Amino acid sequence: MDRSSGNLKIVSVPIGNMRDITLRAIDVLKNADTIICEDVKPARRLLHELQIEKPLLPLNEHTEASATEEALTLLRAGKNLALISDAGTPLVADPGQQLVRKAIEEGIEVSPVPGASSILAALVVSGFRSDTFYFAGFLPREKSSRQNAARKLSMREETIILLEAPYRLSQLLDDLLHGFGNDRRAAIAMDLSMPKERVARRTLLALRDLFKAHPFKGEFVAVIEGRRP
Repeated sequence: MDRSSGNLKIVSVPIGNMRDITLRAIDVLKNADTIICEDVKPARRLLHELQIEKPLLPLNEHTEASATEEALTLLRAGKNLALISDAGTPLVADPGQQLVRKAIEEGIEVSPVPGASSILAALVVSGFRSDTFYFAGFLPREKSSRQNAARKLSMREETIILLEAPYRLSQLLDDLLHGFGNDRRAAIAMDLSMPKERVARRTLLALRDLFKAHPFKGEFVAVIEGRRP
């Protein structure tokens, strides 16, 4: 490890409820020289709530290459950086892997500051087994590829966790029905940690019908029961 370089902290932030920020996360953000964020607007809202002012370095799908090099330059110069996402735990279906990998390769200290995770929050309230699970991230964009991916996932015996954009819940449920069938049980965890938090637990067919009758367009996590042997 290069003792002359700075360090990179991977800092988990709230998924909705600001009270879910940890005391350690606040200290790390206060002491960071620069905060690497996915998007500037939510990062500024978070820091405003915490009464923290720090330089921001946006690192997302459009800036990943240049922002990674800029962050590495700062780390080599002895600066301490904190990496946050828009919500929850960074790097899980979010950019930043390239920076972490290169920092490790250069012997720069990389450490986690654990906290909120929508994935784990949804898992533990789903009612399905949590001793083993498979995080599948996002299904592919193209329809036939999505349905093929859903069919492959339907063979897994672990609990399956999926993410999707807020406006694509109905599309996701249609694709899951093609892959898993009508009777597979699932849970849709919505607005986690927020005042309107709720979890709908039904078969995939019943969930599809529910959200066709009552559309939902907020943040959600889908949890599907694994195939029974």
